[in-house]
Amino acid sequence: MFGVTILGNNSALPAYDRHPTAQVITLNEQLFLIDCGEGTQMQLAKYKVKRGRINHIFISHLHGDHYFGLIGLLTSMGLLGREQDLHLYGPPQLKDIIELQLNVTATTLPYALHFNALEIEGLILDHPKYSVECFKTQHRIPCFGFIIREKKKPRKINKDAVLSYEIPSVYYERLKNGDDYETRDGKIIKNEWVTYPNIPGKSYAFCADTIYDPQIAEKTKGVTVLYHEATYLKDLEERAAARYHSTTLQAAAIAQQAAAQKLLIGHFSSKYELLDDFLTEAQSVFPNTQLAIEGTTYLI
Repeated sequence: MFGVTILGNNSALPAYDRHPTAQVITLNEQLFLIDCGEGTQMQLAKYKVKRGRINHIFISHLHGDHYFGLIGLLTSMGLLGREQDLHLYGPPQLKDIIELQLNVTATTLPYALHFNALEIEGLILDHPKYSVECFKTQHRIPCFGFIIREKKKPRKINKDAVLSYEIPSVYYERLKNGDDYETRDGKIIKNEWVTYPNIPGKSYAFCADTIYDPQIAEKTKGVTVLYHEATYLKDLEERAAARYHSTTLQAAAIAQQAAAQKLLIGHFSSKYELLDDFLTEAQSVFPNTQLAIEGTTYLI
């Protein structure tokens, strides 16, 4: 299963029972937390997300609505007896902030917290089954987006065929990589006889706070699902630009330029109580758009 659960979809101020930015990405047995606005641990509990399975946390930038819930979550994990390592990725100054908060409260975490500073674009996590990249967005302070990519072997095993050719299971990984199999008497079993082409791995791009920037479309080219902020409706384009945010139409234009399969929009301004117009406007440019609604899991 590859999906994203929205924990918070609002911008700076909590309003209308909407919370600051936080998302959990589920990739099979792995849980990733992207941003951790105020109240995130309450949202985790509300939507029954097992915080103990979160081993990687990514913080896009140091505006409070994206990380003010972090220290509470980290200390709660300790109080609940967490022992496994936790990996935190964020702007360099975040390390000092966390250490200060822990020091002034004389708090020692019972688990190892590994901090990874985000300073340049590129690969930040590489695993046999997935990878995570970061890319810069254009905001008032340094800010990063993230792309989580599912890794899949080029080929899938044809179970009936490998059994009929009596290929040992220890060789299956090599078959998945496209290798042929040679029997003990020197006979070559062609890979295509015993495997199928695999479907490509899927990808999720989280585009954090940003002014409209076509470069983001290049950085997220071809992703399966793109999340892009849409803080304002189209009539407030000037306000969006002044505050380094985007509108519905601008988010949709990025998705269109990136040739994404689906667009999720969120980070809604607290000036709006109803969100229907956000969907209508974005879909006028990019039809396969959905609102990022709290408590909803969207499959990638």
